[in-house]
Amino acid sequence: MIPVTLMMAISADGRIAKDKNQLANWTSPEDKKLFVAESEKHGVILMGENTFNTLPKPLPRRLNVVFSEMSHPEQEGVLFVNGEPEAVLKNLEDQGYKSALLGGGCYLNSQFLKRKLITEIVLTIEPRLFGSGLPLFDVDFPLNLNLLELKKINEHAFSVRYRVLYT
Repeated sequence: MIPVTLMMAISADGRIAKDKNQLANWTSPEDKKLFVAESEKHGVILMGENTFNTLPKPLPRRLNVVFSEMSHPEQEGVLFVNGEPEAVLKNLEDQGYKSALLGGGCYLNSQFLKRKLITEIVLTIEPRLFGSGLPLFDVDFPLNLNLLELKKINEHAFSVRYRVLYT
């Protein structure tokens, strides 16, 4: 199975968005640069349909894999899928991909976590408080992480990379 890195921006109170329709325009330019570099390194980004719908257009220079229960017309650079994450990852591996980036949202993150498919987690912690909103995961799944990298990306935000330790 190809390794999966979860990458998300979160508020200082641990929220990925105020609601499922919020655009990612609340994050810093430095976070966006990190996201582009990381997702282009993998060549493929996995996301749920709500996350995809917040984008103005499919992300260029990488395959956008969108988990959806509805049928969609074909779009260049976009693969709509319906099914188990393991089968989708196997299909990507068969196509020659060596890894994948998981870009949310909360429900899809949780599905991958429950199946122990996430190998690394990269978070950008932005200096915002939402008070309420969507969490990174919506499942109770105690998990230990091993710190791999911590770096300040601008005057007020930082990025942290963890290895996921399943027991």
